[in-house]
Amino acid sequence: MNSISSDVIRGYNDTMILYLLLEKPSYGYEISKQIKQLTREKYIIKETTLYSAFTRMEKHGYIVSFSSDEEGSGKRRTYYRITEAGRQYYMAKRDEWQLTKEVIEHFILKEGSGNGNH
Repeated sequence: MNSISSDVIRGYNDTMILYLLLEKPSYGYEISKQIKQLTREKYIIKETTLYSAFTRMEKHGYIVSFSSDEEGSGKRRTYYRITEAGRQYYMAKRDEWQLTKEVIEHFILKEGSGNGNH
C-alpha cells in the first residue's frame, strides 16, 4: 500500500487537525485515529508530530486545550477546541491548498501521456 511521506504533508498537519475540530472538541488519540481512518491508512500521524502541532497551534491561538473527566473512568483527558482564529486559519489553508493543487497539477504527468509541453 502506498503511503504519504511526512515531508510532503507536514505543512498540512494543522489543517487536518483543525478540520477535525470544526465540528466538536476532541483529544489526541481520537484525532490520530480519525486521520488514519479518513486517509484509509495512507497517512498515519506520529504522536510527537500531533502533540507538537497542538502546542504550536495553541501558542498561535488557533486552539485551546481543556481537561475533562472521561465518563465513568475517572481519568482526566486533554481536549482541544478550535478558536475563531483557528477557523480563519483553516479557511486560509484551505484556499492555499486549492491554489497549490492548481500550480502543481501543471507539473504532474498524467498516466499514459508524455510531456507535450516542451
